[in-house]
Amino acid sequence: MQTKRIVCLANSRKLAGRCIAGREWDGSEPGDWIRPVSVRAGQEVSEYERQYEDGSDPQVLDVLDVPVIEPAVEAESGQVENWLLDEERYWRKAGRISWFDLPAFVDDERPLWVDGFDTYHGSNDQIPLTRMAQVKDSLRLVAVDELAISVFAPGEAFGNRKRRVQGSFRHAGRNYALWVTDPVCERRYLAKLDGSYRLSRCFLTISLGEQYRGYCYKLIAAVIEDA
Repeated sequence: MQTKRIVCLANSRKLAGRCIAGREWDGSEPGDWIRPVSVRAGQEVSEYERQYEDGSDPQVLDVLDVPVIEPAVEAESGQVENWLLDEERYWRKAGRISWFDLPAFVDDERPLWVDGFDTYHGSNDQIPLTRMAQVKDSLRLVAVDELAISVFAPGEAFGNRKRRVQGSFRHAGRNYALWVTDPVCERRYLAKLDGSYRLSRCFLTISLGEQYRGYCYKLIAAVIEDA
């Protein structure tokens, strides 16, 4: 049993809970990525499990002390960053960084794992399980000069009118169009009309999700703008 101090870089929607992730932080230099997970099949973290003692929810850019038990690596999805959380202990807010601190947390600029595989609406957004042996991690923080946000109902032609939010950007010489699972960003843009919106320079936490029907999917787990 131990405590991991991380800078929270994602608090994203996942099944009935959240996916929390960040990089270890000693106050001067970022360390490894950490993703606290639960014992559930989907490993999502409930509100009860992630809350501070006052009942509030961790926010992106918070410095968190997270009680964990042991590594919980999910090799099939490249999730080497997973740690089983201790659900009987509160998380603690130990501080907060600013948007201007984020360049120090950006990962080396390189393509997002394996490219060349697209869903119908996406671009470079999925990886076949047959190629997952090439994947050695599942979390990245990237800086982009421009992010195009699209709001639309991808299944409307089949009678599903539920709308989703997608982000398109260029990184390491490649184009990406990925679904957004950042609930703050989703709420902001689902409140708008269907269409396209543009953001200037921002930071994106990209997460590789668990395998589903033969693929793992790249997701925008956090959109971090200058407040």
